[in-house]
Amino acid sequence: MVADQVEEEPRTAISADMRSAVGSEMSRVVSYPVSESDIRKWALAVYYPEEPPARFWDEDAARQSRYGGIVAPEDFNPFAWIRAEPRGVQRSSAATDADSMEKSLGIEGPHLWNQLNGGVTVEYGEPIRPGDVITGVTRLGQYSERVGSLGLMLFTPMETTWTNQRDELVKRSTTVLIRY
Repeated sequence: MVADQVEEEPRTAISADMRSAVGSEMSRVVSYPVSESDIRKWALAVYYPEEPPARFWDEDAARQSRYGGIVAPEDFNPFAWIRAEPRGVQRSSAATDADSMEKSLGIEGPHLWNQLNGGVTVEYGEPIRPGDVITGVTRLGQYSERVGSLGLMLFTPMETTWTNQRDELVKRSTTVLIRY
C-alpha cells in the first residue's frame, strides 16, 4: 500500500441493535370474522368487469366445488378496511418513514433516506372461508447489504404469516424492503 493511500473500513448500516432484533415480532393483527358479503365484494372488485368464479359468490356452485362452500380469492385481505386488534383503522408511516420498521421494534433505524419494494413471495395454505378470524404476525428477517451504483443498499425481509382460528396456515408472504 502506498503511504498516502488510506484503506477505508467497510461501512455498514446494520447496528448491533438491528442484528439482535432479527426474528422479532414487528406487528400482530387480528381480523373481524370474515363474512360471505366481504368475500363477494372483494371478488366482484378483483374480477371486474368480468363475473368472478362462482365459488366466490354462489353457495350452490361453491358447495359443488372441491372447497365444499364459498371461499375467498387468494389475494383477499381481511385487514384491508378495519381490524379487530388493534382496534380500528390503522395507518402506516412506512411509505414516508424509512426507519418505521426499526421504530416499531423500539430501536434506532439505519437512517437511509430512500426505499423501494424489493419483491414479494407468497405461499398459500388453507383458503379463507366465511366465519374465519385471521391473525397476521409480521417478523423481521435477516438483514443483508451490498454496494450498488448509488452506494450501500440495505435489504430487509419481513415475513408475514396469516393463520385462521384453527391455527392453520392461510398465507405466508415475504416482502423485501430495499433502502439506500
